[in-house]
Amino acid sequence: MFRFASWFMFAALGIVGLSEGALAQQGARRLASLPAGAATSAPIGWVQFCGENPVDCATRSPAARSVNLTSAAFAQLARVNLQVNREIEQVTDMDHFGVEEYWTYPVTGKGDCEDLVLEKKRRLIALGVPREAMLITVVRDLNGDGHAILTVVTDRGDYVLDNFTNEVKLWHETGYRFIKRQSQTDPNQWVSLNGGAAGPQLVANPRR
Repeated sequence: MFRFASWFMFAALGIVGLSEGALAQQGARRLASLPAGAATSAPIGWVQFCGENPVDCATRSPAARSVNLTSAAFAQLARVNLQVNREIEQVTDMDHFGVEEYWTYPVTGKGDCEDLVLEKKRRLIALGVPREAMLITVVRDLNGDGHAILTVVTDRGDYVLDNFTNEVKLWHETGYRFIKRQSQTDPNQWVSLNGGAAGPQLVANPRR
């Protein structure tokens, strides 16, 4: 469930396609991929979502895929991240649905972190980004609270799309503790990250 950040207001609400120079600056950063660990349990919100959207959870792949991170591809990721962050009013599941945890597409124009992740993934799949390269990921944020982000596996490292920021960052630049994420070949199989196999079942319980 989405935890509000005091610094959430965006300074810049427009985005222009990134130049080759901007991508080169990204490429100059240390490349990094998240090391996957042992299999672990799926978040209960994902199980509930799949029960209601079985078609979106049924696709499996014989092989992992990644995004070729050209300047156009990076700009596309940044644009979708910004669009969803701007368009969806961010509210907790308790305020929206009256329950602590509920994963769904934000069709009402409202949602929390998991809902925004689902919407970003859906839009990017429609734009032709490989499904296997976009993984819902559970982390502990800078305050130690549970949070959900979208990790995109690329040939230049694993990048993060986050409702807390419009900037698309390499995973190790977020400052988050990475707990677990989907497998690249089976969205219903989750793997631990950085030894976090005992991560939270309720992905993001907001601090009251």
